[in-house]
Amino acid sequence: MNETIAQRQITVAGQPIEYLTAGEGSPLLLLHGVGDSAQTWQLIIPTLARTHRVYAPSLPGFGMSAKDTSDYSPEFFTSFVTDFLDALELKQVAIAGNSLGGLIALRLALESPSRVSSLVLIDSAGLGRNITLALRLLTLPGMEKLVSTLYQTKIGAKVWAYAVSSLLFANPTQVFPDWRDRLQQMARDPGYLKATVGAVRGGSTIVGQRDREILLDRLPNLTMPTLILWGTRDRIVPVHQAHLANARLKQGQLVVLDCGHVPQLEKPESVAEILVQFLNDAAVLSR
Repeated sequence: MNETIAQRQITVAGQPIEYLTAGEGSPLLLLHGVGDSAQTWQLIIPTLARTHRVYAPSLPGFGMSAKDTSDYSPEFFTSFVTDFLDALELKQVAIAGNSLGGLIALRLALESPSRVSSLVLIDSAGLGRNITLALRLLTLPGMEKLVSTLYQTKIGAKVWAYAVSSLLFANPTQVFPDWRDRLQQMARDPGYLKATVGAVRGGSTIVGQRDREILLDRLPNLTMPTLILWGTRDRIVPVHQAHLANARLKQGQLVVLDCGHVPQLEKPESVAEILVQFLNDAAVLSR
C-alpha cells in the first residue's frame, strides 16, 4: 500500500496547480486555509493514505499554484475545487477543510451534495461573524500594499512566518519547522501576499465574516455525515461557533482538541486518528 506523498502538478482551468497525493482507496480531498498550502496536511496524509487516496491541492494564489487570478472570493475557490475534481475525474469524494478550506468544502456540499460523501469542517470559516481582529484589519484599504512592503523582504518574510505561526498555534513551540519555512518562502512572492489579503477580503469585512458567507442556518440541509473538529484555543474563530454549528446538523458530531486553529499541524496524531474513524464510520453508514 503506497503511503509515500507525491507532489504533482495539474492544469485546472488553464492554470498550473500543485497538489499532494498518496495512498489507495476511496478519494479524500483536503483543503487548506488562507495563507497556507497543501503542506499543512503533510503530517497526517501518511495515516489517511492507508485507507484512502488522498488529494491535497494548494489553492490558486498559495503554495506553488498559479498566482495570476484577481478573484479570491469563496465563489471562485468553490468553482476551482469543482474544476479540480473534474480534472482528476473524481465524481464523489470525502472532503476535509480547514478554515477557508472548510467554507469551500461546506459550500460545495450544499451546492453539489452528490459530489460529497462525507464532510469534515476543521476550525472552519462560515459558521459565525466573529473572527480575529488581525484578519479583519487586512480588509482595510491599502493593506495589500502595506503587507507587501512589510513582508516581501527576506527579514520581513521571516517576521511574517513567525507572526502567522503565533496566531495559528495555541503553542508556538509546536510549529513544524518545514511548514514555517514554507510560509517564509511563500511570503517572498508578492502574488501570495496579494492572494492572502484578497481571500480574507473575499469572505470578511472590518466587522467580521460577510453575511452571505455565514452558512450556519443552512447546515440542516446537509445530507451527508459531517464532523466538526475544533481547537479549544483557536485565536482565529472561537470554539463556540463549533457548538452552534453542531447543534444544527442532522448527521453531525463534534470533537474539540486542546490546540489552536490548525489541529492537523498541532495535534496531527489525534487528528489523523479521528478522521480515519469518522471516515470509516461514514463509509459503513453509506452502504
